[in-house]
Amino acid sequence: MSVLPIKIYGSEVLKEKAEIVEGLDDEVRRLIRDLRDSLYYHQGAGLAANQVGIPRQVFVVDQGKGLIVCINPRIVAVEGKVGGEEGCLSLPGIFVDIERAASLQLEYRDENWEPRKLEAEGQLARIIQHETDHLAGVVIADRAGFVTRKMIGGKLRKLQKRVEESL
Repeated sequence: MSVLPIKIYGSEVLKEKAEIVEGLDDEVRRLIRDLRDSLYYHQGAGLAANQVGIPRQVFVVDQGKGLIVCINPRIVAVEGKVGGEEGCLSLPGIFVDIERAASLQLEYRDENWEPRKLEAEGQLARIIQHETDHLAGVVIADRAGFVTRKMIGGKLRKLQKRVEESL
């Protein structure tokens, strides 16, 4: 079991756009295992590779129905809009109301490098959009409105300070 520490707000890697994965090799297989172990250990619903310091286009999701591994994910269609509160392992203690697509279609490669398509709605669609944002270097604080950003500003500064002190 390889549990990796979660990078928190203020870590530069969270702002990076993740690199496309060119093929399935031992390094990518290890990353998938580490993401799975880390997701379950930290009790998240989803985890993107850059949240553990590896800016690659990989995330894992499990909302209690089994692990979904998404390599090079691409949202190809969205429908509807729905608001909801989101938290994030990289922003502990911070919750933000975010409007997301109510449903989506996702294309990706699975852990066996097989091309897949997934239609998702509700909570699964929200988690996929959240993790896809991470791969683009976007965190929930970036999606917060002006008033919410003002309200969470102190918490964000504390998280940034923790990162600066650890360097």
